[in-house]
Amino acid sequence: MSASVSLRIRSSLRRALAGGAVASALLLGTMGCAGSAPSPDPTDSRPLALVYDGPQGCPDCAPTIASILQSGDDPFRVEFVGPGTGTELSAQILAEAQLYVQPGGGDDLATTWDDLAPQAQAVRDWVGRGGSYLGLCFGAYLAGRDPGFDLLPGDAYGWAGSPGATVPDARDTVVPLTWRGEQRWVYFQDGPGFDLDEDADVDVLATYPDGAPAVLVAPFGAGRVGVAGPHPEADESWYQEAGLTNPDGYSTDLIEDLLAATLAR
Repeated sequence: MSASVSLRIRSSLRRALAGGAVASALLLGTMGCAGSAPSPDPTDSRPLALVYDGPQGCPDCAPTIASILQSGDDPFRVEFVGPGTGTELSAQILAEAQLYVQPGGGDDLATTWDDLAPQAQAVRDWVGRGGSYLGLCFGAYLAGRDPGFDLLPGDAYGWAGSPGATVPDARDTVVPLTWRGEQRWVYFQDGPGFDLDEDADVDVLATYPDGAPAVLVAPFGAGRVGVAGPHPEADESWYQEAGLTNPDGYSTDLIEDLLAATLAR
């Protein structure tokens, strides 16, 4: 993931100079520490979404999904959590939130899991009581097992290079998915597929060209877990920086669909 990360750092600096709360947080991340959300406003009645932005996150991943969450039809107030943000992931902060997002990141699952493992049971308990977990690429791996939160009826695996996969390695690319019966193209960079238990209770929103689940939502206790191997949240700059073109053009409808399914009760 190093090539795309270096490209995104340059883009992050450009966007940070443009101003805005999310852009300012992103600038801090590119300077070697994770971004932090503005101080909570006690009069802000929007539901709270927590977005992990620890040191293993890629520079654009947390700010990109945060921007989408803040600007949707039903906007969230967003707080970044994790080492370096000033807000640790904890049972106390989870209790205030409706949604927890584990976004894309680097390629070192073990190191990130060292940061997350102490709060893994708190996350599981919170989802089980009715919280919503959204995992994107790296965060989708972490929804699985060994290492991971073990929130799925099955496990995540590296789809690129697997038997039947149309992407042979960890390159940045665009993959065709069958999303709710229609072909859609989505940004992809070494994300997982999902090996589900027999008779698993899941809603598979999208599959890869070989039929493997690519995007799905599953219940976990009273809560919901949404995961995507690709990056339906990727904005136009991701494509530009990687020299890629999305045949569908840029749209947020897929990430909005995944969010709605993850939050549905």
